Amino acid sequence: MNQDERYMLRCMELARLGAGSVAPNPMVGAVLVYQDRIIGEGWHRQYGQAHAEVNCINSVAAIDQPHIRQASLYVSLEPCAHYGKTPPCSDLIIEKQIPHVVIGCRDPFKEVDGRGIEKLKQAGITVEVGVLEDACKTLNKRFFTFHTTGRPYVVLKWAQTADHKMAANTGERLLISNAYSNRLVHRWRSEEAAILVGTRTAMLDNPSLDNRLWSGKSPVRMVIDRNLSLPSSLKLFNGEQTTIVFNNSKEERHNQLWYHRLDFEAPVVPQLLKACHHLQLQSILVEGGKHLLQQFIDEALWDEARVITNRQLNIGNGLPSPLLTNADMQLEEQWETDHITYYTPGLLH
Repeated sequence: MNQDERYMLRCMELARLGAGSVAPNPMVGAVLVYQDRIIGEGWHRQYGQAHAEVNCINSVAAIDQPHIRQASLYVSLEPCAHYGKTPPCSDLIIEKQIPHVVIGCRDPFKEVDGRGIEKLKQAGITVEVGVLEDACKTLNKRFFTFHTTGRPYVVLKWAQTADHKMAANTGERLLISNAYSNRLVHRWRSEEAAILVGTRTAMLDNPSLDNRLWSGKSPVRMVIDRNLSLPSSLKLFNGEQTTIVFNNSKEERHNQLWYHRLDFEAPVVPQLLKACHHLQLQSILVEGGKHLLQQFIDEALWDEARVITNRQLNIGNGLPSPLLTNADMQLEEQWETDHITYYTPGLLH
């Protein structure tokens, strides 16, 4: 590993400290180096507040201030060149006369997308791009997917018995995953912008769809209720967080309850993802039943699948799990009775 890669790894380590606090902005870390010594560090801490480069430069001690003009700035994502919630970071870098900038990857956001790099170069700054580029993109996979594909990053999740059933035929709620896995699922919820279920899951399970077993902000709740048949007494409609109801008849907003109309005569998933993109929801955790999950799989509109299998539970007759096709297994974990498998789409996806 060379010096540039070592400092870029530190940038990514810092960037992750902003997880759950900066969306819809990306996670970004920055390191200022003078003669192979870090003199400043920073990361984007909170959406709407100072970016990583600003916090990095502001962290430089008084004794090291004169060295800024001879230092190299490492940043995991291209510095912005536009006025958003904060002024352009590229302007600050130019103002501080930092002579050398090393960038992990280019920013796909249309207001940036190379403009920051070009602005720095025009100011006479030496710019290098692409150090640990793939890792920097993976760090912000939700942000990149959202801005390059025009849809949110989609994570599918379900729990199944050892004989691949999601529910019993009786219609009663079947508790499959254990307490450890349940806590993990709540952590997953805290990492995504929205969570989606279908009508049947909402009715039978009456889920809260929050992350009460973990810290951080709960996701926006989304439910497909074609004919608006779900009762208002469900936990989904308790007003504690924004809930979006996809239906076939009305488009309205009442405080935390939003109704969004879809054409159910056409494929629903692409419409739903388009609506989420319009609402600036960069990622979705799909926790619906088999029918809803299978639609995402069949449309090839998913980025990760996480399957929890209770290897000590068999029920015989029951609702079969979705059929996950064209998928590559990435990781396996064991949490007592539960075996968790992580998948990404196959190469032919």
